[in-house]
Amino acid sequence: MGKIFFGVNMEFVRHADKSFEWGVAKAAELGYTHVEPMVHLGRELLSEAGYFHSVSMLDDPLRIKRACEKARVKLSGLSAHTPLTKPEIGVEYLKQAIRFAAECGAPVVNTDEGPKQPWTTEEEDFVLMRYTLMEAAKVAEPRGILIGLECHQQYSKTPDGLDRIHRLVKSPVIGINFDTGNSFLAGQDPYQWLRHVVGRLVHLHAKDISIEHSKAERGKVTGTPVGCACGDGVIDWARVIRLCKQAKRDIVLSVECGTIEQAERSIKHLKSVAAKV
Repeated sequence: MGKIFFGVNMEFVRHADKSFEWGVAKAAELGYTHVEPMVHLGRELLSEAGYFHSVSMLDDPLRIKRACEKARVKLSGLSAHTPLTKPEIGVEYLKQAIRFAAECGAPVVNTDEGPKQPWTTEEEDFVLMRYTLMEAAKVAEPRGILIGLECHQQYSKTPDGLDRIHRLVKSPVIGINFDTGNSFLAGQDPYQWLRHVVGRLVHLHAKDISIEHSKAERGKVTGTPVGCACGDGVIDWARVIRLCKQAKRDIVLSVECGTIEQAERSIKHLKSVAAKV
């Protein structure tokens, strides 16, 4: 039985127009023990100017490690979403993210199948995904980095679909990054699905969905970038925490919300719930 920790995806500061380092310090100030940075290839103007939280993988990976050490927080993983169905993008992106994670100290790299090409068949997409995941696994295995497959797009919107992707490559480093909000919006039972994958769980996106959002989009979409504050929506966090405690390893519930104020309310709610579970 694993331990439960509360982290935050750095998306919570994306509208604050601040740097990555500022966001890490703010996460620590709010009481989070872990952060999940987003990484990108190349150079991006707002990030370079210190107005956006994403970190370029052309930077020194120790930049992330030093920021976390200074704020006394740990890394839960890297948000490294790239389309597995497009190997011309996904292969090199994931391989670089894995090497970057190994050096900065992030134990997990999270991704999903991404939007598909309009002209490929489903059969072709699964061949392409297998190729991408095999290339990534060969880099991740010797480094001990886990790959978290997330329920987020057209094939992973159902338990069977996510299982099918997970089975493409047999590797001890490939697991599941479960997203509570995406699974709910896709029309699934998030608790039944989480129970189904808990033995393969390596990371969890703690995303709540407001009642208004649920009424507008449930069953019509496969996911959403961020949710509302944990406790303000439809997700039963006591059930989620109980299920996560059955995982084989320690699990970080990485909050995915859109503002600093929501992140503050989320950590207060989650700690309150955890104290009673």
